[in-house]
Amino acid sequence: MASPTQKFQQNRAAAQGEEGAEMSFIDHLEELRWHIIRAAIAVVVFTLVAFLNKQFLFHTLILGPSRPDFWTYQMFCKVGHFFGSTEPCENQINFIIQNREMSGQLTLHISAAFIAGLCLTFPYLFWELWRFIKPGLYPHERQNSRGAVFFVSLLFGFGLLFGYYIAAPLSIQFLANYTVDPTIQNQMDLQSYISTLTTMTLSCAFVFELPMIVFFLAKAGIVTPELMRLYRKHAIVVILIIAAVITPPDISAQIIVTIPILLLYELSIYIAHVVKRDRTAALNAELANRQQQGPPPPSPPVPPMSLPGQPGTPPPYQPAPATIERGSYSSSSGNYPGNGGLPM
Repeated sequence: MASPTQKFQQNRAAAQGEEGAEMSFIDHLEELRWHIIRAAIAVVVFTLVAFLNKQFLFHTLILGPSRPDFWTYQMFCKVGHFFGSTEPCENQINFIIQNREMSGQLTLHISAAFIAGLCLTFPYLFWELWRFIKPGLYPHERQNSRGAVFFVSLLFGFGLLFGYYIAAPLSIQFLANYTVDPTIQNQMDLQSYISTLTTMTLSCAFVFELPMIVFFLAKAGIVTPELMRLYRKHAIVVILIIAAVITPPDISAQIIVTIPILLLYELSIYIAHVVKRDRTAALNAELANRQQQGPPPPSPPVPPMSLPGQPGTPPPYQPAPATIERGSYSSSSGNYPGNGGLPM
């Protein structure tokens, strides 16, 4: 007799390998539990790796945009020199980061390592989610979703890089140099600085998933390229609002963040167009195949049904009443039915 673990493995193999195989609700919960356990183990492992590399995590990665020698500031300075302007080189970072809580640095060390672990394991987390969803899809849905894990992870990585090297430095530089009076010094709290950095970076990472979201919506028939072109003006307003939320109230920073999001929207329109073209080609091929096969054979005629009382309807069956001849009797009981059943 198979053990519960072997039975679960057999059901899982049948659900993943056989078309039309069904799993019970308990099997689905067991499958989801193992996906969550594997994902949690991966997050814990990468969190420990980030926690042990404290020097690289904080000095190089997190505190990098707070120093004037950061790559983004040097590139802006070179671009300014190319166009004959020294303003990007003059806006240097000038603030002090401090901690005001007793356990603040330890708490931020743990939380920063956890966020880094989530970012590093995002492709694996999405792959585990996809493995759980994939057995419940139809074959054509699996065919249409090939490469989803790769492109989702790729766009997430590009969004992280854009947020870390473009959006976050612009926000930090603007907020660090903004003063209401020259006598007030900017002394930033460590928690506020890390919160600003992670918000800018993760916001861009999720905004960059727009093409994949449009791809799945177009596959489902919810979004069409005509609809996206019709509401392009409304989308531009929404994109400007998103850029204003992500970046500080600086026109140059908002323009720098708005341009790639607009390009992503135009790319999403092209993706929706390709999805619609492929769907139309598939429907035309299916229609041509049906025309080559000829019309389907006619179904056998169904005899008409008529209600009782209508012309041509046979009368309903009525059993004839039982009759007993007078004088008949039963030899076993001695009763004479013709005389009322009285014994002689």
